[in-house]
Amino acid sequence: MTATEPAASDVMTSETSTQPAPGGTPPRRPLIARAAAELVGTAALVAIVVGSGIQATELTGDVALQLLANSTATVFGLGVLIALLGPVSGAHFNPVVSLAEWWTARRGGAGVTGRELAVYVPSQIAGAIAGAILADAMFGEPLVKWSTHDRSAGNLLLGEVVATTGLILLIFGLARTDRLRFAPVAVASYIGAAYWFTSSTSFANPAVTIGRTFTDTFAGIAPSSIAAFIGMQLLGAVAGLALVALIFMNSKHGKDAGEPSAS
Repeated sequence: MTATEPAASDVMTSETSTQPAPGGTPPRRPLIARAAAELVGTAALVAIVVGSGIQATELTGDVALQLLANSTATVFGLGVLIALLGPVSGAHFNPVVSLAEWWTARRGGAGVTGRELAVYVPSQIAGAIAGAILADAMFGEPLVKWSTHDRSAGNLLLGEVVATTGLILLIFGLARTDRLRFAPVAVASYIGAAYWFTSSTSFANPAVTIGRTFTDTFAGIAPSSIAAFIGMQLLGAVAGLALVALIFMNSKHGKDAGEPSAS
């Protein structure tokens, strides 16, 4: 993948050419379109997470049912967003995915450039904040109210390492084996499962973590917990890339596979 914008003579060809699999970073979209897709996609993802959490707590006092409703909405919403926006930006919606893709590109793989990374990450963070505010507005909550939900316990931090490691392993493993067409289902399914098998309920995303500090509701996280959570997510990204290199070391790199994306 390159960051080269399409020449005028290439427009007709690009319009009729086969689109990359959802989750792969396509090469010919204008950067402003990709940034908009990342902002809107991350905003929608956080609105789904926060909004479904608020709705669940209003409908039932059973915490297990609340988490079930929250995770189910996230699975369906994330899958739709990856399928819709994957062909535009790669549907990263996640700074650790963008950072991992940039790292693989530096080492000779396909992925975002430094310039694209510098646009993607702020777009994702801005989108996450906007999504949390939007969810609060839809349910009549204060638009900005810092979360008081402390998530600083060591077992929760370990959960974030595990969740992020698995996410990076899945996404880049699919890329290495030319199966990114399965990204919408595979990534959404993994996040849904990780809601339940990790102690942290699988944030696995620095932008989403930041956005969720802006809401003092079911899905919120206290600002004091942010730094440790993001640190563990970055550690998980490193571990995930190391596992990809180990497990898929003999895999053939498809020329058009790209390095992927999602949540």
